[in-house]
Amino acid sequence: MQEAHIVSKEKLLPVTVLSGYLGAGKTTVLNHVLNNRQGLKVAVIVNDLSEVNIDAELIKEGGGLSRTEEKLVEMSNGCICCTLREDLLREVERLAKDGRFDYILIESTGVGEPVPVAQTFTYIDEEHGIDLSTYCRLDTMVTVVDAYRFWHDFSSGETLLERQQAVGEDDTRDVVDLLISQIEFCDVLLLNKCDLVQEDELNELEQVLRKLQPRASIVRTSHGKVEPKEILNTGRFNFEKASTSAGWMQELQNAHHTPETEEYGISSFVYERRRPFHTERLTAWMADWPEEVVRAKGILWLTTRNAVAQNLSQAGPSIQIGPAGLWVAALPAAEREATLAEEPELKLDWDPVYGDRITKLVLIGINMDKAVLTEGLDRCLLTDAEMQSNWSKLKDELPNASSEQLEMILSGSEK
Repeated sequence: MQEAHIVSKEKLLPVTVLSGYLGAGKTTVLNHVLNNRQGLKVAVIVNDLSEVNIDAELIKEGGGLSRTEEKLVEMSNGCICCTLREDLLREVERLAKDGRFDYILIESTGVGEPVPVAQTFTYIDEEHGIDLSTYCRLDTMVTVVDAYRFWHDFSSGETLLERQQAVGEDDTRDVVDLLISQIEFCDVLLLNKCDLVQEDELNELEQVLRKLQPRASIVRTSHGKVEPKEILNTGRFNFEKASTSAGWMQELQNAHHTPETEEYGISSFVYERRRPFHTERLTAWMADWPEEVVRAKGILWLTTRNAVAQNLSQAGPSIQIGPAGLWVAALPAAEREATLAEEPELKLDWDPVYGDRITKLVLIGINMDKAVLTEGLDRCLLTDAEMQSNWSKLKDELPNASSEQLEMILSGSEK
């Protein structure tokens, strides 16, 4: 049985996690903080996918740690957000119980996603019986962004596998999707290598990041030189707030506000319609995706997948569509009524014919013409005549068009 170890909230060991794509400058930031930590006794955990932990060697060379007072833990040949999660749990627990440290600094691998790491500190691990929240508190989630290479990586269209940076052969993530996951879940964005970028370009990039992540503090740095107080003992982390801080989520919550004119032409708006898309026309529109739209996220209503809401997620050249779950209106009658009883707010926006089916899509971009984009999407909707036709005869050439499996479990759902 695990021994009881209860610590008052004030005495919980604070933790800062550094995320960011490969080459963004996480190790440089870490070394700078270690060399300017003003007497804090720091334990450092460095995660690197390679068998030889290169980043750990750089930190040793940086001279930021005292052999007698500090601790450097190397986690190699895996990622702490997945394959090395148990190792992270046990190592943090051991360091916290040690009682010698004032702080834990974690540098995540460049291809790691921050949400699973944050969950490790937020929720009890039932499998291993470890609850890190009884020993430490996640203080700040930091994402380091490479200002010089951001747009190159964002628009590359490459996968991690193609760059030989994948966690495994089944890791099919696009580079841009990884960048977005790191930006949309954080408390502090360190915009690094600012000395390599012109001021106007830097201002534009910062405005884009602000749209993608409106909650985070944005700090410009060069050579990783950040004031330690910006990322240590900030008290900024809150899992619920971090989970809902992405710009597209904030935009959906304020769907009826009037968009203000943004500096550098950066803006966002919500496209909302109570009429389904003609899947073939929408597919053609997406094949020529407007380059001014940097990020799009939302729920689609497609005629050919009428029972299942579709989630659309776009970032740069990466566009993904997949099932988000059954529309409540598509459920068998008894289950539908039970759901509406449990969630009465659904009735407030319930269409008498189509129920909760709707398209809500947030678009964030640079120099977007809202009227042109709206007109283009509207042309993809069913016409009045098509609304009365047999939707099952319409073409669907989108990938993942296997909503039939979900529809089979329905007992006679109707249009």
